[in-house]
Amino acid sequence: MPVQPYLFFNGRCDEAIEFYQQALGAEVVMLMRFKQAPDPSMIRPDTAEKIMHARLRIGDAVVLVSDGMCTGEPQKFEGFSLTLGASSAEEVDRAFNALAEGGEVRMPLDKTFFSPRFGMLTDKFGVGWIILVEA
Repeated sequence: MPVQPYLFFNGRCDEAIEFYQQALGAEVVMLMRFKQAPDPSMIRPDTAEKIMHARLRIGDAVVLVSDGMCTGEPQKFEGFSLTLGASSAEEVDRAFNALAEGGEVRMPLDKTFFSPRFGMLTDKFGVGWIILVEA
């Protein structure tokens, strides 16, 4: 059974999906808005267009995303990072620079004892990323 991360963007999921499509070539495999819920009690006028559940394919991985409760407060993604393994330094550079746009670099790209290109960042949504050339 695969383990799939599920990220809640607290009302910014459409923006996050568009960002990951541009930055990483993410593909939307499935998307359901709250207005499509079979239970009408789940539908509020202010969240009807928000994303209840979506499935993204990034490379060979699946990442699940949602707007969640849509409280409007910034979502905190703490205690984990998503790891993106690439086959070349060029791929790492491209993905790192795209994800760092509007975010914060925690460890600039550099050579390490375990990878010719490795870096860490937090993207503009607060999601932590580790990006490296896989050995």
